[in-house]
Amino acid sequence: MTFLLDHPGQLDPVARRGQNPAMTLDDFDFDLPEGLIATRPARPRSSARLLAATGDSLRDLHVRDLPELLGPGDLLVLNDTRVIPARLTGTRSRATPQGEAVARVEITLLEPVADGWKALAKPLRKLKPGEVIRFGDAISAEVAEIGDGALVLRFDATGDAFDAALAQVGAMPLPPYIAALRAPDEADRQDYQTVWARRSGAVAAPTASLHFDEPLLAALRARGVRFAHVTLHVGAGTFLPVKVEDVTTHRMHAEWGAVSAEAAAAINRAKAEGRRVIPVGTTALRLIESAATDDGRVAPFEGTTDIFIYPGYHFRVTDGLMTNFHLPKSTLFMLVSAFAGLETMRAAYAHAIDSGYRFYSYGDGSLLFREDAQ
Repeated sequence: MTFLLDHPGQLDPVARRGQNPAMTLDDFDFDLPEGLIATRPARPRSSARLLAATGDSLRDLHVRDLPELLGPGDLLVLNDTRVIPARLTGTRSRATPQGEAVARVEITLLEPVADGWKALAKPLRKLKPGEVIRFGDAISAEVAEIGDGALVLRFDATGDAFDAALAQVGAMPLPPYIAALRAPDEADRQDYQTVWARRSGAVAAPTASLHFDEPLLAALRARGVRFAHVTLHVGAGTFLPVKVEDVTTHRMHAEWGAVSAEAAAAINRAKAEGRRVIPVGTTALRLIESAATDDGRVAPFEGTTDIFIYPGYHFRVTDGLMTNFHLPKSTLFMLVSAFAGLETMRAAYAHAIDSGYRFYSYGDGSLLFREDAQ
């Protein structure tokens, strides 16, 4: 599909509200030049470009302009998850008639489970339950289970000791579309982490939040913008492709999240007072919508969510959304299409591609408002 836009700064208000009732996977496809995939972030963070889609117009700005787009009392909902260095290289040893055989094993942690961590391994087929993988002198893990293309590892450290060991031997788990172009390095330990990251557990960053730096946060506070923190540990499933033609039958991956009583109260107070609730990133949006009741209130929440948002979804809480530019045919492009309207997003992405915006995790951002509120 090729997106066409007659005038790069205006949207057809009739087309903007249109929906394709079939909602096949091809409805969410578009052509993206590989050269627009960002492999490094903008420096400073807030110098990234920002496409503001407001009403029928598109405005080319920068993230540092965000205080001009928000008003006193607007509530930004921030995901405070912390990305762990989830890519590990270790060794496993076996006794053979010729002596001890040592083989290299590459591990990518996916998510915590009851008995350890679910992970991917290369080569998985050569591992056996009960074997121990050593990651230098810092940490080791026993293979507890193998199945469905993954394994469960039981590490010999937990809590702060586990975090310290990962920091010593792990590398940041860059998204596959960046990892295909370059290897992670020391700069990613800071670049692929938000400035307010607090609760360890994610294996992918809430990437819209990567645009924020301390000067921008100070400017937003001076503007009267308020903040609420929630936690959604982003899993590797966020990169899984949609493989069904009828997108409504897609099964979403589950991720652990928490909305504190304090955050829920801040969101409910904003809604009651007519102030806008604007999640930074699709992860924060999915979490607060998961915690929302039918009457538009947010309840304290802790657990997993597999909410899948596509066109036709009724948003209960969210008024605006700051987010990056997403993959073709992805659940995240479906989410923003549900939020701002499919035709709005087709036009916005066509404009972004024509204007050289940078895409994906280290790319530029957009500010969107709900279709039925425009």
